[in-house]
Amino acid sequence: MPTRNANIDLSPTARWSPNGITVAGGHGKGCALNQLSTLEGLYVDEDQTVYVTDNGNNRIVSWSSGAIVGQVIAGGNGRGDRLDQLNKATDIIVDRISDNLLICDRGNNRLVRWPRGGGT
Repeated sequence: MPTRNANIDLSPTARWSPNGITVAGGHGKGCALNQLSTLEGLYVDEDQTVYVTDNGNNRIVSWSSGAIVGQVIAGGNGRGDRLDQLNKATDIIVDRISDNLLICDRGNNRLVRWPRGGGT
C-alpha cells in the first residue's frame, strides 16, 4: 500500500512565495470541468497530477500539471450507491502498484477500489 505521509526534511529557514496559484477549480462553485463543489481531500501523484474529491458533485476529478480543466475519473453519475456512483467521497489515494484509486465513499460507508483507467 502507498504511504499517506512521507517524511520531508525542511530547512528551518525555508520560505515560500507569499502568493499562491490556483491549480484546480477557481471558477466558482459548480459542476463544469473548470469548477469544483465542496472539496474534501486530495492526492498528488509522482507526475504532479492532482486528484480531488469533489464531494458536492459526487465525483473524483484529476488535474494534470498546467491543466485548465479537470477530467472526471470516478463517479460523476449523480449521488448513489451503484458501482459507478459516489456519495460524499472524502479522501483518495493512488495505489501505484495495482494502478487503482482507493476512494473513501463516506455516504455509502465503503472503501471503493477504482481502476485508474476508468470503469468500475
